[in-house]
Amino acid sequence: MSSSPHILLINPYIWDFTAFDLWAKPMGLLYLGGVLQANGYRVHLLDCLDVHFKGTETFPGRPPRRAFGTGKYFRQRLSKPSALNQIPRYYYRYGVPPTLFLEALKGLPRPEAILITSSMTYWYRGIKETIDLVRLIFPKCPIILGGIYATLMPEHAEKTMHPDYIITGPGERAILNLLAEITGITPHGVPGSDDPDSRPWPAFDLYPFLDYVTLLTSKGCPFSCPYCASKILHPKFVQRSVESIIAEILYWHSAKGVRDFAFYDDALLVGFDNHLGPVLEALIRKDYSLRFHTPNAMHLREITLDTAELLFRAGFKTLRFGLETVNWDRQKTWGGKLVQDDLYRAVTALGKAGFGKGQIEVYLLCGLPGQPLTEIEQTIREVKSLGLRPRLAEYSPLPKTPLWEEACRFSRFPLAEEPLFHNNSLWPCLSPFSWEKVQDLKDLART
Repeated sequence: MSSSPHILLINPYIWDFTAFDLWAKPMGLLYLGGVLQANGYRVHLLDCLDVHFKGTETFPGRPPRRAFGTGKYFRQRLSKPSALNQIPRYYYRYGVPPTLFLEALKGLPRPEAILITSSMTYWYRGIKETIDLVRLIFPKCPIILGGIYATLMPEHAEKTMHPDYIITGPGERAILNLLAEITGITPHGVPGSDDPDSRPWPAFDLYPFLDYVTLLTSKGCPFSCPYCASKILHPKFVQRSVESIIAEILYWHSAKGVRDFAFYDDALLVGFDNHLGPVLEALIRKDYSLRFHTPNAMHLREITLDTAELLFRAGFKTLRFGLETVNWDRQKTWGGKLVQDDLYRAVTALGKAGFGKGQIEVYLLCGLPGQPLTEIEQTIREVKSLGLRPRLAEYSPLPKTPLWEEACRFSRFPLAEEPLFHNNSLWPCLSPFSWEKVQDLKDLART
């Protein structure tokens, strides 16, 4: 095994005004890790955001964990990029101190290749810092950049990051073929693009400690919301088998003692009776007292009384749904995935099932191109009148999505020129804009 080629996976730093570990793990990178392990590679992971990173055990100011495994990241205040100088907020590097990251790099054998993932387009400064640090230790090692930013803005990534290779879109097959050229290993276990069960499970075993495990029971989404990049990142909607999902959950519970599992599906409840429903029924029978969370919004339309009762009995502790807006005409233009009756029916069913209304949170999409403040205010008030907890989801313009061109026209920033302006903390498409109005909306949602 020692002669097997060594591949290093890196989840990079975040540079932003705010960031929080809401069951956040680099799922695409971890799936690649599982695929590489299955193909005979030695794999190491350095996750710059991991609060259990080697060397942090006695580090001062270690962020505490909250209930169910969430919590803050390490952070260090930075000078703002010049493009953001007028924004009246502090700016930070989120992740372990660079000294610890460099020490970890120095302690590793030289990799044959380094795979770095990417997420939000406006986090690219953190990726650039990560690559620069890696180059200090492994200046001649090929760097392969993939992930969301690399897929949505490959030209910007090429110009700014200067990686040796860029992978766009789903990466398993492309990575294996590229690594075959670099290492000489011919892939023997290539996952099928239409068969999610052909992929090994994500390599959570690469972490030194697990507060939780994130799950994907499907890829893609059957809906086509104009503000979302799901169709670009995963063009087809495919679901895993019931047996595979159960086996993965029970493995991490038995092997690592994990009790908290967070679903990151884009459409978790679709086909519930033949997909998630049987999974939960089987787990209830085994009585492991697991806890489940849904940081990615579930669809309210899919909630019936039977569904709600099963979620409650299975141990769902964090429920988040996507409402977006109570402007029902706007909902129709987005494909009509939700109508007014769906909201009230779902709230009633969840209450009857035993969920307290304070447990039920809904995402409200705010700052859309042309969206008036009165619409946001009305949505917040409507949600609160139902006893639900509103979560403001500030709109972040994403290149290549159907709403992108309209966002560029409405924004007070040159979105196409600088990804930093995609940052949802800027409310880049809210018009008319004022920080006072933004604060009023946040206060209204909280009180």
